[in-house]
Amino acid sequence: MANLDVEDFIQQNRAVAEQVETFRGYWESEKHWDARREFILRNINDFEEPHLDHLLSLSMVWANNVFLGCRYSAELLEKVKEMAEGIIVEDAPVFKTRDEIVKKQQGR
Repeated sequence: MANLDVEDFIQQNRAVAEQVETFRGYWESEKHWDARREFILRNINDFEEPHLDHLLSLSMVWANNVFLGCRYSAELLEKVKEMAEGIIVEDAPVFKTRDEIVKKQQGR
Protein backbone atom coordinates (compact mmCIF):
# COMPACT_ATOMS: atom_id res chain seq x y z
CA MET A 1 0.00 0.00 0.00
CA ALA A 2 1.82 3.10 -1.20
CA ASN A 3 1.30 6.47 0.48
CA LEU A 4 -1.38 7.38 -2.07
CA ASP A 5 -3.06 4.02 -1.42
CA VAL A 6 -3.08 4.76 2.32
CA GLU A 7 -4.77 8.10 1.68
CA ASP A 8 -7.34 6.41 -0.60
CA PHE A 9 -8.00 3.76 2.04
CA ILE A 10 -8.50 6.44 4.69
CA GLN A 11 -10.96 8.32 2.48
CA GLN A 12 -12.94 5.16 1.75
CA ASN A 13 -12.86 3.80 5.30
CA ARG A 14 -13.38 6.80 7.58
CA ALA A 15 -14.52 4.78 10.61
CA VAL A 16 -11.47 2.50 10.48
CA ALA A 17 -9.16 5.46 9.86
CA GLU A 18 -10.60 7.34 12.84
CA GLN A 19 -10.18 4.28 15.03
CA VAL A 20 -6.56 3.86 13.90
CA GLU A 21 -5.82 7.51 14.74
CA THR A 22 -6.65 6.75 18.38
CA PHE A 23 -3.70 4.34 18.47
CA ARG A 24 -1.09 7.09 18.00
CA GLY A 25 1.20 7.57 20.96
CA TYR A 26 1.80 11.13 22.13
CA TRP A 27 5.57 10.54 21.72
CA GLU A 28 5.35 9.61 18.04
CA SER A 29 6.60 12.14 15.51
CA GLU A 30 4.67 12.64 12.28
CA LYS A 31 7.23 10.50 10.42
CA HIS A 32 7.10 7.73 13.02
CA TRP A 33 3.29 7.76 13.16
CA ASP A 34 2.82 7.86 9.38
CA ALA A 35 4.92 4.71 9.01
CA ARG A 36 3.30 2.87 11.94
CA ARG A 37 -0.19 3.91 10.79
CA GLU A 38 0.57 2.48 7.34
CA PHE A 39 1.72 -0.76 9.00
CA ILE A 40 -1.54 -0.95 10.96
CA LEU A 41 -3.76 -0.10 7.97
CA ARG A 42 -2.01 -2.66 5.77
CA ASN A 43 -2.67 -5.42 8.27
CA ILE A 44 -5.84 -4.45 10.12
CA ASN A 45 -8.08 -6.73 8.04
CA ASP A 46 -6.07 -9.75 9.25
CA PHE A 47 -6.82 -9.03 12.93
CA GLU A 48 -10.36 -9.07 14.27
CA GLU A 49 -11.38 -7.07 17.35
CA PRO A 50 -10.24 -9.37 20.14
CA HIS A 51 -6.80 -9.62 18.44
CA LEU A 52 -6.32 -5.94 17.60
CA ASP A 53 -3.93 -5.52 20.54
CA HIS A 54 -1.69 -8.12 18.91
CA LEU A 55 -1.53 -6.04 15.72
CA LEU A 56 -0.72 -2.91 17.74
CA SER A 57 2.05 -4.78 19.54
CA LEU A 58 3.50 -5.96 16.24
CA SER A 59 3.33 -2.43 14.86
CA MET A 60 5.32 -1.19 17.86
CA VAL A 61 7.90 -3.95 17.43
CA TRP A 62 8.36 -2.94 13.79
CA ALA A 63 8.52 0.79 14.56
CA ASN A 64 10.90 0.27 17.49
CA ASN A 65 13.20 -1.76 15.27
CA VAL A 66 13.14 0.76 12.41
CA PHE A 67 13.29 4.00 14.38
CA LEU A 68 15.06 3.05 17.61
CA GLY A 69 17.17 0.05 16.60
CA CYS A 70 15.56 -2.28 19.14
CA ARG A 71 16.37 -5.91 18.59
CA TYR A 72 14.02 -8.85 18.86
CA SER A 73 14.11 -12.54 18.04
CA ALA A 74 14.84 -13.40 14.41
CA GLU A 75 11.43 -15.06 14.08
CA LEU A 76 9.55 -11.99 15.32
CA LEU A 77 11.56 -9.59 13.15
CA GLU A 78 10.97 -11.77 10.11
CA LYS A 79 7.22 -11.69 10.78
CA VAL A 80 6.97 -7.89 11.17
CA LYS A 81 9.26 -7.22 8.21
CA GLU A 82 7.01 -9.42 6.08
CA MET A 83 3.96 -7.53 7.35
CA ALA A 84 5.69 -4.21 6.55
CA GLU A 85 6.85 -5.19 3.08
CA GLY A 86 6.57 -2.20 0.75
CA ILE A 87 6.47 0.46 3.47
CA ILE A 88 9.11 3.04 2.65
CA VAL A 89 10.63 5.02 5.50
CA GLU A 90 12.76 7.84 4.15
CA ASP A 91 15.89 8.75 6.09
CA ALA A 92 15.47 5.88 8.54
CA PRO A 93 18.28 5.80 11.08
CA VAL A 94 21.04 3.23 10.62
CA PHE A 95 22.09 1.34 13.72
CA LYS A 96 25.26 -0.63 14.36
CA THR A 97 25.85 -3.24 17.00
CA ARG A 98 28.58 -2.82 19.57
CA ASP A 99 30.46 -5.67 17.87
CA GLU A 100 30.36 -3.83 14.52
CA ILE A 101 31.70 -0.64 16.11
CA VAL A 102 34.49 -2.46 17.97
CA LYS A 103 35.49 -4.40 14.85
CA LYS A 104 35.70 -1.17 12.85
CA GLN A 105 37.81 0.52 15.55
CA GLN A 106 40.19 -2.47 15.72
CA GLY A 107 40.64 -2.33 11.95
CA ARG A 108 42.21 1.14 12.14
